[in-house]
Amino acid sequence: MKKIALTIFIIVAFIFTCNAQAKKKADKYTNAWRYEIEPVQTGVSGTYLIKVWSYSKKPDVAIEQAKKNAVHGIIFRGFSGNDRVPGQSALSNNPNLLDEKTDFFDDFFAEGGKYLKFVSLTNDGGVAAEDRLKVGKEYKIGVLISIRKEDLRRDLENAGIIKGLSVGF
Repeated sequence: MKKIALTIFIIVAFIFTCNAQAKKKADKYTNAWRYEIEPVQTGVSGTYLIKVWSYSKKPDVAIEQAKKNAVHGIIFRGFSGNDRVPGQSALSNNPNLLDEKTDFFDDFFAEGGKYLKFVSLTNDGGVAAEDRLKVGKEYKIGVLISIRKEDLRRDLENAGIIKGLSVGF
């Protein structure tokens, strides 16, 4: 009986260790901030509907990381427009903000972090066949995401991370 309990414990510990290692790899990919954003359509007032292309060796990791990538892109990069949707500039115009506010953004983008308040998967994590591309040894996965941009801006302003739109007038 003790052998069975010990065996079960070892298996469960192994599974948790593997999951922790997978999350560390996913965070490593996220910290490289390798992604592309394309506008899909104008969202409801205060939101953006975008497709985020994320890279990973495992498609499910790319889907999960797309949420972080989407929020990161809205804060730091913005996106160019197309014939249907105008481009949007980044919420921050400070190229060093991520380095200057490391403590804030480490917590903000942590697993289960505050960034999740501002993002929704519009297709419940499902990925169309044409949005799942094999590129070398990894996948490039396109995920439709809605970002609550105005809520994100307000939260970052209240935290003193970015300046309000009325500052300087």
